[in-house]
Amino acid sequence: MKIDLTETTSSKINKALVQGRRAIGTPAIGMVLTLVIVTDEENAYDALRAANDASREHPSRTLVVIKRVSRSPRDRAKARLDAEVRLGTEAGTGETVILRLYGDVIDHAQSVVLPLLLPDAPVVVWWAVNAPLDPAKDPLGALAQRRVTDAYAAEQPIQELSARADTYTPGDTDLAWTRITPWRSMLAAALDQAPCTVTSAEVTGEEFNPSCELLAMWLADRLNVPVTRTVSDGPGLTAARLESSVGAIVLDRPDGSLATLSMRGQPDRAVALKRRETAELLAEELRRLDPDEIYADTLKYGVDRIGDGTGAQPSAGEPAAGESAPAKPAAKKPAKKAATK
Repeated sequence: MKIDLTETTSSKINKALVQGRRAIGTPAIGMVLTLVIVTDEENAYDALRAANDASREHPSRTLVVIKRVSRSPRDRAKARLDAEVRLGTEAGTGETVILRLYGDVIDHAQSVVLPLLLPDAPVVVWWAVNAPLDPAKDPLGALAQRRVTDAYAAEQPIQELSARADTYTPGDTDLAWTRITPWRSMLAAALDQAPCTVTSAEVTGEEFNPSCELLAMWLADRLNVPVTRTVSDGPGLTAARLESSVGAIVLDRPDGSLATLSMRGQPDRAVALKRRETAELLAEELRRLDPDEIYADTLKYGVDRIGDGTGAQPSAGEPAAGESAPAKPAAKKPAKKAATK
């Protein structure tokens, strides 16, 4: 069921939601959170499709905020709100409201969204594109317990990671971090199988891929070893190699689907490690609403402290890439704990 509202208000949208639920015979609200998606017209379809797929696991009220650019000074001075209300099969397992903002109302999106939030339910804001420099201080971000960005969608992904570290607030997360959850789990499990001392590591993947940088930073922070970042043709992350006291531990995924785990003294094992769709990543992030301390530690380690494989030196006081360094005591920061999410 779809209800189109032109030059409307938040109050009229709420009334349309109630009338729509009654019309389709589901007056009760069974949703667990409010998901606010901030996007543009170009990316709205893909973002909404991912949210609808994720709603099968997390029934939610989805509010899509699209800020329309006005071309003339007269249009920019005229504030207008158009809405499209979707219920039933049109909205996955929850409710969807597409909000198109024009003119001055663009600068006050939070005043439109606030009356539409589910009462006593968590709020998650996801910037599919064009995330603010400081999500927690953004007017929409201030409404949320969880703020999701995607450095991969930024024009300069690696610089975006540095900006995220400078403005990190508990509750922030990034889909570039979510993409490496299977890699972290697999590497942590490999270290559990072969207790050893890791002396160095290497992460290989596409250039300008923030997930590669985050995996390298996580390894460097958790293990306190020098990590080299090398470039491949992809797709995405292609390999992670740990040099240890018992030999090399290699997780290699050349095709973006099937990986091979190699360890000395054990047969090679095939591991399903496919690249996941945005809907799967979003569903994973919606499973937790508490601060991700491991992500915070990884961000604050600093992307500039990762070696690039060309002889570049890390920051002062850090071991150079390729030099051994003592591993941190396992009791302080075990790799297994870091892999949980």
